[in-house]
Amino acid sequence: MVSGQGSAWCLRLTVPAAAVPAFEAALGQLGGAVASGLPDPDDRVALDFYLAQEPDRARVAAPLAAAALAGGIEPPEFEIERLPDLDWVAEGRKALPPIHAGPFYVFGAHVSEPPPPGSIPIRIEASIAFGTGQHETTRGCLLALAEMKRERAVARALDMGCGTGILALAVAKLWGAPVLAVDNDPDAVRLTEENARVNEVAETVRAELGDGYRCPAVAAGAPYDLVVANILARPLCDMAPDLIRHLAPGGFAILSGLLTGQAKAVAESHRPLRLVRDIVLGEWSTLILSR
Repeated sequence: MVSGQGSAWCLRLTVPAAAVPAFEAALGQLGGAVASGLPDPDDRVALDFYLAQEPDRARVAAPLAAAALAGGIEPPEFEIERLPDLDWVAEGRKALPPIHAGPFYVFGAHVSEPPPPGSIPIRIEASIAFGTGQHETTRGCLLALAEMKRERAVARALDMGCGTGILALAVAKLWGAPVLAVDNDPDAVRLTEENARVNEVAETVRAELGDGYRCPAVAAGAPYDLVVANILARPLCDMAPDLIRHLAPGGFAILSGLLTGQAKAVAESHRPLRLVRDIVLGEWSTLILSR
């Protein structure tokens, strides 16, 4: 987690302009903040990604390879550079203003104003895990959850690839139902547990380390009335049979991390689930599927 004054790191790479959204989403899984320049004469864009801790090259390479595969290009070369000392907590917070997503008000501890009356507050800090509410995919999931609250009851939920746990927190606050939050990153599991305590839903949200649906806790808690997964299009398609198998009759799934052009393929991979709605924010889709 970003903490205190000290060194920070910048990951630099250049990709085709058309592939920028996919790489922004991939980098977003690592936490931090991304800055992009204008396309050069060859229609390529430089991406600078800032992190509070030195990133592991193998951990960086995996999501970049997935983004390259989605964009039909070769994985790009990248550089990692240590930056001068700054108060990176303060710098990070400047880039994380509070956001509104339906009834949700997502904010950090640096925000002094009280949440708007009638809103559902979720406190999330800048961290090394994905999910501060700033990205369109997270906002799309929050909007989808709020929409389905009006239509469906939820007694048991699963957040697959939980990151900071923001979606598990939202489910717990909307339905008051037990939520199993699973991630293959120990930092994400730790942050989810911490955020559940901060948001006073620790008795409802349980975080587990595991490899997707192979996690024993996932099978033990099935079936689920709700499965939410904000990952990337390819792993969503790969895990579709497992999601369907773990979804209760009458249950629904909320899927994001996919570009609008990938929505049809992701929805079709989840048949016989029915597409209820495709929420589009910018170039990103969030799908609501129902059994």
